[in-house]
Amino acid sequence: MKNGEISYWRSNAGASSANWPRLDEDLNVDVAIIGGGLTGLWTAWVLKQRDPSLEVAVFEGEEIGYGASGRNGGWLSAKPVGMRRVLARGTSGRAGVLAIDRVLASSIHEIVEILGASEIDAHHGGWLEIARSRSELARIKHHLMDAQSWGVEPERVRLLGAEEVRNRVKVSGALGGLYSPDNYRVDPYKLVLAVANLAASSGAAIYTSSRVHNVTDGRRLRVGDFTVRARQHIVVATEGYSGRETGRSRSLLPMNSAMMVTEPLTDEQWRMVGWESAEGIRGVAHTFFYGQRTPDGRIAIGGRGHPYRFASKLDHDGRVDEKTVTALSNLLRDLFPQVSARPVHAWCGVIGVTRDWSPFVDTDPSNGITRVGGYAGQGLTASYVGARIVADLLCGKSTELTELPWVRPMPRRWEPEPLRWVGAHGLYKAYSIADRMEARRDTERTAWPARLADRIAGR
Repeated sequence: MKNGEISYWRSNAGASSANWPRLDEDLNVDVAIIGGGLTGLWTAWVLKQRDPSLEVAVFEGEEIGYGASGRNGGWLSAKPVGMRRVLARGTSGRAGVLAIDRVLASSIHEIVEILGASEIDAHHGGWLEIARSRSELARIKHHLMDAQSWGVEPERVRLLGAEEVRNRVKVSGALGGLYSPDNYRVDPYKLVLAVANLAASSGAAIYTSSRVHNVTDGRRLRVGDFTVRARQHIVVATEGYSGRETGRSRSLLPMNSAMMVTEPLTDEQWRMVGWESAEGIRGVAHTFFYGQRTPDGRIAIGGRGHPYRFASKLDHDGRVDEKTVTALSNLLRDLFPQVSARPVHAWCGVIGVTRDWSPFVDTDPSNGITRVGGYAGQGLTASYVGARIVADLLCGKSTELTELPWVRPMPRRWEPEPLRWVGAHGLYKAYSIADRMEARRDTERTAWPARLADRIAGR
């Protein structure tokens, strides 16, 4: 079985469709963007749409799609990004949160229209959260009530019974679920390459293997042996890799997530699994899973695994520890015991999580630096929205987007080590214990370790 190599999506694509150059000279631009993931690339494209005269350059330390943008579960979803109650504390209050929901719901369709469904293997099957215990079923009912209290229309999220879930996908032990049409299954690596090609065709410059080592208040970047001067703005869009910047190791927590993909299933195996509409599926356990039916007929499944590395260290090209590989293999058999699907590739990556679990667009006119991110695993759609917000702010436009509560200072920093490591692993352990307790007990009540962990985490 392959392990790492960035991701299955990257490996399946073969050689990158474009050989972006490495920076090999000093450079002056209007806007310098750090990070060649979806946020940085969308920002470059939107800026060029807003003002074609702008000289825009994107600097990526590895290759396009190296980070979470090319490793994720492939949900182009309108699920909430961040915590509604946190974002409602902003000046726009509840109205701002409702506005975000509307923007996310329209954005998934805009992205597919811009890039083309066939270019990114987009399939509009929706998403399905699956409850496999009484406590999980009670939680999804609470999730539905909460969504409705925030004005989410009944046609956008609805409760399914056990038989309705099984008619969609035959996950073992399903007692019920929540279904929403607001999701496209996509190939995330094809998506990030499509956005890169779009940005380049608009006139933005893209440099890979060009890691930024230092950001200064004088609108200067040190990129390898060269200096880049940004005449107007610097945009930092590094998400889970933000800790590489000097003094920023506590700004976002690089939360780890791992995935596994199987060999292609036969037609007979797919008849036993169902999943004809290719919904994105997600568990409701505290240590939840997520997955998709891939465009080439495989099962891709993911979960937390090893949640966090000490001192915000990162993985090596997506390589997964053996304990997590075993856990994902066991999860696959538990979900789909009716088929013997051999895993062929495992990988991992990191998502950027703020201390209050909500995104931000933080722009500082005094030094020309804008920071954006904190999507906590919902970045495929959020990156497009975040980029549009950044572009409007940098172009001096006052729009509905610039009034959204994502526009705010970065949240307070995470705790220093070893508290950060102890907290992340302690909470994950508590959630794991809670899952085992709930699986044993026939009760609707959420187990106390999970309730305690939620309070400590501020969720």
